[in-house]
Amino acid sequence: MEFIGRSIKKGEGHEGIGEAMVGEERISMIPTAPEVYWSALVNGQNIECHIESNAILLDVIRDEVGALGVKRGCDMGTCGCCTVLIDGEPKLSCLTLAGEVRAKEITTVEGLADGHHLHPIQDMFAKHGGSQCGFCTPGFLLVSSALLEKNNSPTDAEIKGAIEGNLCRCTGYQPIVDSIQAAAELMRTDAESVDSTTAKADPHPGFSGENEGGHTA
Repeated sequence: MEFIGRSIKKGEGHEGIGEAMVGEERISMIPTAPEVYWSALVNGQNIECHIESNAILLDVIRDEVGALGVKRGCDMGTCGCCTVLIDGEPKLSCLTLAGEVRAKEITTVEGLADGHHLHPIQDMFAKHGGSQCGFCTPGFLLVSSALLEKNNSPTDAEIKGAIEGNLCRCTGYQPIVDSIQAAAELMRTDAESVDSTTAKADPHPGFSGENEGGHTA
């Protein structure tokens, strides 16, 4: 039996990596993890599926659940893009085995809004420029929402401590801190967020289905 560290035949690319030749047959030398039953409450919905026993939560959330707001960034737990809430606590999904959170409540950025009403942190990120390219934003929103659930009067230092594991290459962080403080004030006054379906909140009002006279097109 000959081990093939790399396929060298033209046109095969990397198909031979981690394979061995047994006669004329290629046999994978990489063990396959068994499939197991997995379920969790994701954004209020009961999700049931079969996954590999060593599956990472990030992959399950994106590929099986379809919550693509959870971003794949560094895969090393250093950027915070993949943050989700597990029973209300921020957790890095790229470093979490899906099996560890079986039967728990998982919240992604898709689950923050209440129907058409944005969570205050989403509303204020949009208003105060807390998001620019947007790739890191889901992680910041979830970490910030968890902070404000526990403390709706945080100091700037407390905010910076809460988001220290999340990286942003666009905003310079001050607009993020300002957004969180504005959301905290909104939550303290128990004000209601704007309905995200109203014309005022519509980023493209010309496509809302109504003409200038207010009649349906």
